[in-house]
Amino acid sequence: MNASAIIVAAGSGVRLGRSEPKAFVKIGGRTMLSYSLRVIASVEAIGELVIAAPDGFEAAARAEVVAAGVRIPVKITRGGAERQDSVRIALALTSSESDLIVVHDAARPMATRKIFEACLEAAARSGGAIAAIPLADTLKRVVDSAIAETIARAELWQAQTPQAFRREVLVAAHRRAVNERIVATDDADLVERNGTRVEIVEGSSANIKITTPPDLAIVEAIVAPRMV
Repeated sequence: MNASAIIVAAGSGVRLGRSEPKAFVKIGGRTMLSYSLRVIASVEAIGELVIAAPDGFEAAARAEVVAAGVRIPVKITRGGAERQDSVRIALALTSSESDLIVVHDAARPMATRKIFEACLEAAARSGGAIAAIPLADTLKRVVDSAIAETIARAELWQAQTPQAFRREVLVAAHRRAVNERIVATDDADLVERNGTRVEIVEGSSANIKITTPPDLAIVEAIVAPRMV
């Protein structure tokens, strides 16, 4: 496999209540971005990386790349207004010679090399694959503050990143999204709309997306024992 990686790191971090962009918030003395950089650098199939960084933080992102000891070629670009825009901008900078593209959110610093490799292997087979975990909680559909329906969770999974796709599949999905003004919350949604099979790869409950202060506290608790 010959893969390119995209790290989406352009989030503002407003909901975290921090002044710095989310990817540059530190956990255990390292930025969120640093965790993703080190894992991606350890995946042999990944030959290049594109980072979508916050406006004005391109140099800071480059410094993180150097500090993480990343040896593959790295391009850094300013992210877009929304996550989907950031992925599209970064995707345009990936090599046309890459067979696969793996997209990851810097806000998920606990993703492992094993998950990345499993997603890439599955995407090579099917065209697309995402990390996900089975839904544990019972879901209720609510109307006017009252339960209207209990939704069976047997076939429901919670999507995560990384998400990997054959390059031509992801390019076509984003092209269609622009042409038809499709807005989706993740790349798998865009790819599914084009009829491509997207496999599920078992993720991890530790691979949470940091959005709020309680999320950050959970990941800090995960990291703390490793710092001893």
